[in-house]
Amino acid sequence: MNKKVENINTGHQIPSSGVRGLGRLTVVGAGPGDVELITLKAIKAIASANVILYDALINEELLNYASAETELIFVGKRKGCYAFQQAQINELIVAKAKEKGHVVRLKGGDPFVFGRGAEEIEYAQKFGLETFVVPGISSAIAVPAYQGIPLTKRGVAESFWVITATTKAHQLSEDVAIAAKSTATVVILMGMHKLDDIVHIFSVENKQNTAVAIIQEGTTENEKVGFGTIATITKVVEEKQLTAPAIIVIGDVVKERVKLTSVFEEVNQNLCL
Repeated sequence: MNKKVENINTGHQIPSSGVRGLGRLTVVGAGPGDVELITLKAIKAIASANVILYDALINEELLNYASAETELIFVGKRKGCYAFQQAQINELIVAKAKEKGHVVRLKGGDPFVFGRGAEEIEYAQKFGLETFVVPGISSAIAVPAYQGIPLTKRGVAESFWVITATTKAHQLSEDVAIAAKSTATVVILMGMHKLDDIVHIFSVENKQNTAVAIIQEGTTENEKVGFGTIATITKVVEEKQLTAPAIIVIGDVVKERVKLTSVFEEVNQNLCL
């Protein structure tokens, strides 16, 4: 069921439904998982799409904002199995844009934070497509926040790193070792399969007592979390059976976690949205 989207002037305008032969691509960040962590501009883009290519980590409730005539195509990865390889996705974007008009590429989190959004835009531009981007709320920031973890706090952490544990060559990023030498908060994405390596690197830097949080499927109803230190986190993961997708937060800010209540949720239920 398509939900009504008001025609609000927001400055940078989302393209309307495309005209056959005029290809358009809008790369849209779907946020970290909570269906309400989505921008108005993203909803307008979804509502105006002729085709939506969506990833595995998006909340599929967002597809309810699409028109009943919109073609929906899953192009994500589940349990290591790709529905489409990246080159195939690039080609599909161009083909569908030329065929039907406006293609929305719907990605989890923010499409420019380890989302390959820039790569897809660059490819589309080679074929003369109009290109747009709608930033999303990155899981690197939102997921710790939902657990009350501030990534920076005066007197505790002056900066934070956001690192993907897995490089294009499927190796552990060398930036992890560099980050381990700093006093900054370190947020590691796609790192569960390399947790032992990460623990070893921080241990070499005598960070055994540094606090760690691992948050699985953050901001969703399936969220699970484990807290420990570099010395204990592997055992915590085993006991709580934490798996990917998960975010690893390393730093003293984990000990600064604030207790949150459900007051906002209770108030929100009484609002007319």
